[in-house]
Formats: sequence, structure tokens, C-alpha cells
Amino acid sequence: MEEESAVTAGEATPAASGDGCNQATEMESALARISGSPVKKKTKPTAPKDVFATITAAASREISTQFAKFAKALNDRAAADASRMKELEGILAEACDLESYLKEKKQHLRQMLAVISDKLQG
Repeated sequence: MEEESAVTAGEATPAASGDGCNQATEMESALARISGSPVKKKTKPTAPKDVFATITAAASREISTQFAKFAKALNDRAAADASRMKELEGILAEACDLESYLKEKKQHLRQMLAVISDKLQG
């Protein structure tokens, strides 16, 4: 009974005069016994290995997501580049056709001028 009154008054009992963590836990236990409610157990902080594993797993997921986005961007860019290459090849083919047509026209005009020149001289 004396221990209960000391706890309720907020004073530490001789058994609870250890370090601050044990003292708080013992005070909570004593208060729980007085009030009749069950003692709430504190959850232990996660071990460093668990925290590290959680962080590395999250980082791994993030990196995988970023790589997937990067790969998609590269695929999109490659598709756009292929489309541009086809367009440029079409333009180049058209330019080559136009060049050969103009060369033929030039040759035809030279022949016509030669014929006209021969008629004027003759």
C-alpha cells in the first residue's frame, strides 16, 4: 500500500530508482495495477537491419521505376528517330529523282540549242 501511494504521488519507489527507462516502465506497470487496466507494451524500435532492408527495398523499387521510365523514353525516342529517318530517306530519294530529271532536261536543252545553232549557221 505504501508503494502504491508513493507511485500515485509521482515519487519513484526504491525498486524503480534505476535508469530512466526502467523507472518509467515500472511506473507505468504500477499505475496499470492500481487502475486495473492491462499494461501497454511498448513496441521495440525496428532493428537497424530491418530499417536498412526497408530502405534498400524502397530504393530498389524507385530505381527500377526510374529505369523503366528511362527505357520507355529511349524507346519512344528511337521510334521517333526511325520515323524521321524514313521521312529523310523519302526526301533524299525525291531529291535524287529531281536531280536526275533536271540533268536530263539540261541535256535535252543543250541538244535543242545545238540544233538551233546548226540551223542558224547553215
